Amino acid sequence: MATTANIHAPLGAVAVLRIVDTVLNAKAAFAEAREARITRRALYRLSDVQLADIGLTREDISKI
Repeated sequence: MATTANIHAPLGAVAVLRIVDTVLNAKAAFAEAREARITRRALYRLSDVQLADIGLTREDISKI
């Protein structure tokens, strides 16, 4: 007959995991926002003809 061990996480481990997860999520969100800002800046530098060549308009840029 198999038995299961009654194993508990160390005191505070869940709290530490949540904090680390929050920091990692914030870091990922910051990186994503930074990348979008860089992309928008580059797209705003293009002419309307260049934007049309890649299938975008000036209004589309703000949605990125």
